[in-house]
Amino acid sequence: MSISSNALPPVVDTSTWEKELAALRVREKAATRELDAIAAQRRRLPMVKMPDYVLEGEQGPVRLADIFGDHPQLIVYSHMWREGAEWQCGGCTGFTTQFTRLAGLEKFDARFVIVTQGPVDEALAYRRKVGNTMTWYSTANSTFGGDVGAPPNGGFAVNVFLRDGDTVYRTWHTDGRGTEQLSHLFGLVDLLPYGRQEEWQDSPEGWPQSPTYSRWATPQEIAAAYGEGAAR
Repeated sequence: MSISSNALPPVVDTSTWEKELAALRVREKAATRELDAIAAQRRRLPMVKMPDYVLEGEQGPVRLADIFGDHPQLIVYSHMWREGAEWQCGGCTGFTTQFTRLAGLEKFDARFVIVTQGPVDEALAYRRKVGNTMTWYSTANSTFGGDVGAPPNGGFAVNVFLRDGDTVYRTWHTDGRGTEQLSHLFGLVDLLPYGRQEEWQDSPEGWPQSPTYSRWATPQEIAAAYGEGAAR
């Protein structure tokens, strides 16, 4: 990319740079403490008892309570699905293909899985096509998706559940930009001088900016890089 002269931060001496960085760090540390406080409030939320849902997995029907495996906690990402579409939501595809090593969650007594409204065979075929390594389940024959904020032909969502024996409770939910904190991609991109380079972003005059989503990897690009036919 060609960088214009007005798309560069000002050059200063080391002492001035360290002073500016220290001032920013005060805000960064305050934000970290606020996130800690939000997490503490999240741990104190009440919860809602869920019905005994049955979903479809790679090995057939499976109760929601059994999706937890040996763990009491479960994070569920509801992947958007459009019937008959060759390529599903680019945002969902890009977001979920970031998660390739989830064994660390088991140390914290939890699993992280995907559910989608697509028929299980189609969902699993799409998973392979784009190189997604997470465990997928279908809610096509269940009201689960609609009940947790991701109805047929609806948006995406993240939900968290807690299991006590065979009883499952819903403890947390978010959608929209609430999922960004779970993505390592935007955490890294937001550290960069040019950030996400999207039109809505507050950037200095002359900084490179493009339409929202235009820099996101497409499902086709993800499939080419990680899917069944990708060069390894």
